Amino acid sequence: MLNLRQVLLILILSISVFAEGIDTPENFQADFTQMITNPKKKVIHYSGKVYFSEGSKLKWEYTKPTKKEVCTNGFELLVVDHDLEQISQYNISKGFDLGKILKKAKLHSKNIYVAEYEGKQYTLQVDKKHRLEAVAYFDDLDNKVQIAFRHIKYGKGKLSSKKMQCRKPKAYDFIKG
Repeated sequence: MLNLRQVLLILILSISVFAEGIDTPENFQADFTQMITNPKKKVIHYSGKVYFSEGSKLKWEYTKPTKKEVCTNGFELLVVDHDLEQISQYNISKGFDLGKILKKAKLHSKNIYVAEYEGKQYTLQVDKKHRLEAVAYFDDLDNKVQIAFRHIKYGKGKLSSKKMQCRKPKAYDFIKG
């Protein structure tokens, strides 16, 4: 029979286990697959590699179905479309800050977290080590965006600035949006 002290200890330990949040990395690299479903239920699949560093720096290297790079520091977005030989640069007012999203995440169920950030709700799935495994949300065009990460490598410190930059061939057309 458990006494009151043992029951309280078990309760405190179980709360701390369930209160454990998502392991927020200083940086990570992963393969990704992305599925975008528009309001008319048309689905587009993408895949490639993603790099995350310093809380808000992201670089997406799309390899399928088109070859493109997307880089952001949370304030500026650069899209390099290698198939179109075009570079587009945008200033963004609502940055996607993955680090802040992860920190705002609240446990919803066993391995699912929910975060509210910049007026959007994000659903985050984690693995057994509480590392990010998938993200789902609705974008500004009401598209359902689902991103799954595989072969995740968490790291300490920041990734090199060269690794986080998009390649910008001089021969490409440049559009400032």
